[in-house]
Amino acid sequence: MLRVSGLFIYPIKSLGGIAVPTAEVTDRGLRFDRRWMLINADNGFITQRTVPSMALIRIALAPTGLYVNSRLHPEPLFIPFEDRLPEWADVYIWEDTCRAQFVSAEADRWFSAALGTTCRLVFMPEETRRVTDPAYAPEGSITSFADAFPFLLIGEASLVDLNSRLDQPVPMDRFRPNIVFTGGGPFFEDSMREFFIRDIRFQGVKLCARCPIPTIDQETAERGKEPLRTLARYRFRDNKVLFGQNLIHGGSGEIAVGDPILVS
Repeated sequence: MLRVSGLFIYPIKSLGGIAVPTAEVTDRGLRFDRRWMLINADNGFITQRTVPSMALIRIALAPTGLYVNSRLHPEPLFIPFEDRLPEWADVYIWEDTCRAQFVSAEADRWFSAALGTTCRLVFMPEETRRVTDPAYAPEGSITSFADAFPFLLIGEASLVDLNSRLDQPVPMDRFRPNIVFTGGGPFFEDSMREFFIRDIRFQGVKLCARCPIPTIDQETAERGKEPLRTLARYRFRDNKVLFGQNLIHGGSGEIAVGDPILVS
């Protein structure tokens, strides 16, 4: 039996994740997941690919907003869920353009100081509907500020297999999944084309081609060569290193750690 063993959200794209016991599935992914994003002066998205120190910023959920802390900044920041500026912009994520709302001048100053680079924080409101790649997902499927799809799925057995080949094992947080599961062999997620968690239908649509972020230690922000160097020896296909399965879904509701996964 496959079971959900971990659920993770990343409220601000490319910052620290939050492990949650239950999560609400919305039309564009888990609630709060990647609904905020940092952008540069050209309104382009910023990630750990170019600013590794983003890994050192941690987020906690509160009833009315997000608490943000970093060893790079002496004071914490509180970001209310509802209080935003009446200021909008078109922002860019890869080939996509989205309408987003600026959050606050305080947040802009805080993140610019913590990261040592000028940036602004934006939010994706409900009226912004960013569609997924039609080459892989059906019409009407939308996502947040995630790279491409609403969910990333990884099996614990896949990480165990990878770590058995490494001199120094790496934790799951290097790969930033939304759903982790137990059961099945290594890379069983590759074959999970359709499955259900409770009444919500998920579809595996594209294996995840990994960028350099898994080489960044999420505790120190130091960059190395592993685990991508080792993964490339046995998970290299079409000039891409593959680890994890991107998902789309149908339906909404709550899912929880411990839920069975029923594969069609």
